[in-house]
Parts: sequence; C-alpha cells; structure tokens
Amino acid sequence: MIQYLAKKAGILLLSLFVVTTLTFFLMHAIPGDPFVQERAIPEEILQAMHKHYGLDQPLYIQFAKYLKGILSFELGPSFKYEGRTVNEIIADGFPVSFCLGMEALCIAVFGGITLGSIASLKHLKWQDHLTMLVAVVGISVPSFILASFLQYFLAMKCDLLPVARWGTFSQSIMPALSLAALPLAFIARLTRGNMVEVMQQDYIQTAKSKGLNAFQIVFFHVTRNALLPVVTYLGPLTAAILTGSFAIEKIFGIPGLGQWFVTSITNRDYTVIMGTTIFYSAILILSVFLVDLLYCFIDPRIRLKNE
Repeated sequence: MIQYLAKKAGILLLSLFVVTTLTFFLMHAIPGDPFVQERAIPEEILQAMHKHYGLDQPLYIQFAKYLKGILSFELGPSFKYEGRTVNEIIADGFPVSFCLGMEALCIAVFGGITLGSIASLKHLKWQDHLTMLVAVVGISVPSFILASFLQYFLAMKCDLLPVARWGTFSQSIMPALSLAALPLAFIARLTRGNMVEVMQQDYIQTAKSKGLNAFQIVFFHVTRNALLPVVTYLGPLTAAILTGSFAIEKIFGIPGLGQWFVTSITNRDYTVIMGTTIFYSAILILSVFLVDLLYCFIDPRIRLKNE
C-alpha cells in the first residue's frame, strides 16, 4: 500500500512538473508584452518594469526562480493588478467557486445517479423515456443558455429567486443548477446504461433466485458494479466544477476563480496564468488520485498492484 501510494505520488508530481514547464514556455512564446495593452509605454519605463519583475533575465533563470517560488507556495505578484499577489487572488476566488462547485457537484452526482437508476429499473417504460429525454436536453442545452432561461423564468417572471449576485443560499441555487445540468445528464445516461448491462449478468439472476428483494439486489450487487465508470468521470468533473465556470460566474455576477482564469489570458498576466493553471492542475491530479483509491472500496475485485 505504501509503495503504491509513493509511486502514484511520484507520477502525479511528475505530471504537475510537466504541466508547469509546458505552460511556462508556451506562455512566453505568445507574442506580446504583459505591460503593453491598450496604450504605449515609454521604452525606459517598460525596461524598468521588466527589470523589476525579472522579465529581462533569460527564460531558464526565470523558470528556475518560478519553480523555487512554487516549492515555497509563493506564486508571485500580479502584473495587471498592482498590489495583489496570485496567492491572494486564489484565496479570494477559490472559496466562492468551491462552495458553488460543491453544491453543483452534489446536485449532479445524486440527481444523475437517481435518474439513471430509475431509468434502468423502468427500462423501456415511460419513466425510462422521460428520464432520457431530460438527459438529452441537459446535454444539448449550453449552461449559459440554461442560466439565462432560469433567470428569466424563476427570477423575473415568477420572482422566486434573486436574479444574480452572491452571498446567500437562494442566490446560489440557479448558478448551481446551471453548472450541474450537463454533468447530471451525463451521469444519468452513464448510470442507466451500466445498470441495464449489469442487471443482465448471470450473478444478478442468481441473486434473484436466492430470494433477495429488489432493494438488496440493486444496492448490494448492481449499483456498486455499475458506478465504476461514474467514479472515473468524477475525477475531472470535480476539478472542473470546483475551479469555477467563467460563463456562469459572469452571468450571475459571482466573484469566483473562473473569471480570473480567463481574464488573465486576455491581460497577459503571466503570473496569474501560471498560478491558476497550476492550481487547477493540482486539483485535477489530486482528484484523479482519490478516484484511483476509491476504486478499491467500490469494487473488491480491484486490488492495489503491490498488495
């Protein structure tokens, strides 16, 4: 177990290093200057700013200094927002995106598994067709279109929820639903397809012949084996949702991390680009690692290689 964890951690750290390296050199390969955006800057001032932030040094020296900063959890100052560091930007934006993402993730996982289970248990009946119709709509409609529809119908027409902003639970409902719609629909289809396949296996028929009721069969035999593909999907889904969605945060005026992730590219804010990318990659890699460990608890047939 310890050897497996050590080997897995080494692979994940290597992956993070590769992402950091590629992002750093590709970012500097993009034409343009982070300080020359809307108006020209005198050459003397521009050179002074480059020297202040160390951009006048060779790339390999800049890269070495940046790696040193990562090891000490210092991601550097923002080039665009004077007086703010990347650590402060992430500390301000991520808790908001995390709360919204956890709410959306819970809706997507529990809603998707529930709808998929209903569809599989009522296979080829009206419940199955209705559930799959909802899933198709959820996959087909973009999140920003759904967000606009929810604002118009629930907020403006019915006056049930606030139109936008962030701070209360009622203000989080519509953005969470908008963010959860696509993964919910995908999980529902994935759960339904796998449960239908598992329920046709011989060991399910054996369980029925032993006199087990429907709940015992579904919970102890069908669900655990059918949810492995869903668990695989949860790794990247968790990272994507928790780090925020720029479109949803923009529509509802939510001060999350997603807006920083996108605007840093248009601003050519090198340190924010690097910081948000590394932070996102770290969450993604950690999520995949936790999913690998979760396999062993869901399916006892899966064993760690070194056990």
